[in-house]
Amino acid sequence: MDKTAVIIGGGPAGLMAAEVLSGHGINVEVYDAMPSLGRKLLMAGKSGLNLTHAEPFEKFVLRYGSRKVEVEHWLKDFTPDDLREWARGLGVETFVGSSGRVFPKEMKASPLLRAWLKKLDKAGVNFHLRHRWKGTIRPVGLTHDNDSSSQTYGTVEVEFETPDGIKTVKADAVILGLGGGSWRRLGSSGEWVDWLNQAGVKVEALKPSNCGFDVGWSPIFQEKFDGHPIKSVVLSFGDFHQQGEFIVTKEGVEGSLIYAVAALMRDEILANGSAVMRLDLAPDKTETQLIERLSKPRGSRSMASHLEKTVGVKGVKAGLLREFVPKDDFANIEKLAFYMKQLPVPLIATRPLDEAISSAGGVSFESLDENLMLKNIPGVFCAGEMLDWEAPTGGYLLTACFASGRVAGTGVMKWMGENRGQMKEKEGNC
Repeated sequence: MDKTAVIIGGGPAGLMAAEVLSGHGINVEVYDAMPSLGRKLLMAGKSGLNLTHAEPFEKFVLRYGSRKVEVEHWLKDFTPDDLREWARGLGVETFVGSSGRVFPKEMKASPLLRAWLKKLDKAGVNFHLRHRWKGTIRPVGLTHDNDSSSQTYGTVEVEFETPDGIKTVKADAVILGLGGGSWRRLGSSGEWVDWLNQAGVKVEALKPSNCGFDVGWSPIFQEKFDGHPIKSVVLSFGDFHQQGEFIVTKEGVEGSLIYAVAALMRDEILANGSAVMRLDLAPDKTETQLIERLSKPRGSRSMASHLEKTVGVKGVKAGLLREFVPKDDFANIEKLAFYMKQLPVPLIATRPLDEAISSAGGVSFESLDENLMLKNIPGVFCAGEMLDWEAPTGGYLLTACFASGRVAGTGVMKWMGENRGQMKEKEGNC
């Protein structure tokens, strides 16, 4: 019996599901609203495609926070090492950078995507571009209630807006890999949230993840330091303490160190309206050492010159001190040293969702079974960033998207197998 699976969304999760299914003789039809596939993957590769991370698995899974248990289930079947081996199978060798991040040797996404699409095409996967899902999901000839024994086999009907008008497609199973809500211009519009809510699926509100934050800079600081990197600082927020760097923007702050703690700071802002991060501007010196050096006579030198000469604080770091240290405290060596070790920087708001690298929120795991099938719409599966999980940058996002696609693809195989058995049983009883 021929089986057809429709996959809506041509990103990493959808394409990985397509690979699983086509490898088992299933007819696979991939639909995407954009003129080309994998646009967000290609964007990620512009700064060097960070596929995964080389840290021990036990530490790797901790990066998924409150969703560790669910995501670990995916990753056990497709580990970071498996991902590297998979890329090698496409002719893409990888290497581990100094930070433990794993990149293709060419540092680009396009060679991997081209090789992958070629493999899928050879496996018989059909691609339909400029096909925008309208949000309709209609089970046809399928009955279902809370008792799985009463579930009968049917198909799923979906509709697309195409350059040639409305197109209706029937399939034995559908996988949604529609992405989150960031980078709308690359295809992740988040329009599906309302559609699934209307279909009775519980969807947590989409929120920016790995995002920048607004800071109320003074006009002078904003004009002088927009675009300047702040290097070798320790950022503290609650139990989070990490050394790294970030960038000052006209609106506030962004960059790797900010993204690493973005979820915590975002949640604080959502709960209390604001958040305060603290910066150690001189992590290589103790507060006592700073006091000792700053106490040296500065003679006719300006305070800016004295800071640079004695403790090496200059430029944007000195600007931060001027921005947030009270004027009276700036003249007090002990207090100035204190602020240098824990400068409070108030955050007003997250940057808009569309600017974020990724999004949090999405289809609740309560609405899904262990195979990522929607409990109230049998035959429809979800995968990738549209699920309610998040992770910091470092390869964790992509790894989990790939892995979830494999889980959804395998889940479709199980679903089709179960329904094939039901159909044979019904035929036998006739």
